[in-house]
Amino acid sequence: MSSALDALRIGFIGAGAMARALAGGLAKAGVPVGQIRAADPADEQRGLFEQEVGGQVTDDNSTVVSESDVVVLSVKPGIVGTVLDGLSGSGSLDRPLWISIAAGVTLEAIGERLPGGSRIVRAMPNTPALVAAGATAYCPNAASTDADRAIAHALFESVGIAWHAPAESMLDAVTGLSGSGPAYVFLLLEALGDAGVRVGLPREAAHQFACQTVYGATRLAMETGRHPAALKDQVTSPGGTTIAGLEQLEAGGVRSAIYKAVAAATARSRELSRS
Repeated sequence: MSSALDALRIGFIGAGAMARALAGGLAKAGVPVGQIRAADPADEQRGLFEQEVGGQVTDDNSTVVSESDVVVLSVKPGIVGTVLDGLSGSGSLDRPLWISIAAGVTLEAIGERLPGGSRIVRAMPNTPALVAAGATAYCPNAASTDADRAIAHALFESVGIAWHAPAESMLDAVTGLSGSGPAYVFLLLEALGDAGVRVGLPREAAHQFACQTVYGATRLAMETGRHPAALKDQVTSPGGTTIAGLEQLEAGGVRSAIYKAVAAATARSRELSRS
């Protein structure tokens, strides 16, 4: 466990799937469950948090804030303002470090509803964090300290990789690439599996081979550190099967479609941030 998290009380406002993933990652990293708590108005979500994480739960957001050194805002973006406004008057809101994983909600928008000088970190995790394979970018506000940044980094590193974005505007690009990216990969998996069925494989086998192929290729790229283009060339023999398949992908505009998908998702993230 990172020393940045030693003895910290970490609370979650919102006990949904991502909150449970982060809290579970912290517990596996060595944070005692007695230091983890969550607030949620839904009995079902509180029950799942207790069952999966083992931390303390309540339906009172103010209690979590008052009992935490770090507060993670893990609610839907559309209710962040309502949740923070509901805390006004509860006192000591400038004491904890605030970490928001609400997509599209800017540091400025959060800061407007907290006392001046509040330390805030905005983050963009993705859904593979649910299986401790996430990719998270985070950006702190000007009031945050080096210690605060270390806390945020350690928190998100407990469920995958974490990257300190040097500018908040980069979080929109991260959203377009890795935030939305799992959906692109799932579409690829579905297409690969269906293609396997088309050429004669049983559906279960085609799906299994598609998933293992993407997983194995990703591990190879990450563990060797080699550029994807070099790894692609390693598989591609002159006049062989792979070059025949790649020719069709390029003719179908797959590379261009991926560029456009990331650009469109990034642009949409910027629109949501402005609104």
